[in-house]
Amino acid sequence: MKTPLKKILIPALITIAAFCSLAWFSCNRDKCKTIVCANGGVCSQGACTCKSGYQGANCETIARLKFLGNWEVFEKGSITNAAQYPISIEASDNITNVVIRNLFNYFQVPISGYVSNDTLYIPNQQYEGKVVFGVGYIYSNTTYGQYGSISMHYEVIDTATNVPDDFGVYGPDLSAPSAWNK
Repeated sequence: MKTPLKKILIPALITIAAFCSLAWFSCNRDKCKTIVCANGGVCSQGACTCKSGYQGANCETIARLKFLGNWEVFEKGSITNAAQYPISIEASDNITNVVIRNLFNYFQVPISGYVSNDTLYIPNQQYEGKVVFGVGYIYSNTTYGQYGSISMHYEVIDTATNVPDDFGVYGPDLSAPSAWNK
């Protein structure tokens, strides 16, 4: 009587073990199996990690594109009067780099910058007797929709006098950020 029970019990246990292992491995499937990351992005745990210069769920968007174009600047510095003037932001040599033309309504040479996601950076640089640096954040507005304005916080320092003209870098007490609208 023990032999027939063994013949039934052992295959039943093997079948149950096979079913459980199949269920276990099917639940722990590769989360990146159906994800395709563009522009050299890499999938990890079901989400794309984008290379510098790209963004989006699948790294499909070039981050700097939303910054490129003609902008109208409205600003008042800590030592300059209110001003309104045009600037342009153009693509540069690297996927993250841009050049800004007519910054401060003063610079004849293009000012270098770079973009990371929704932020425009102007690294410290010196041209035409002035030092300039800053950071700006792009956001949407009702007139131009998504990515229609940049709140630019920057500073221009005269190298001869060492006097800074601040545009929101050191808070609202000294000045306000420069407003750039498309």
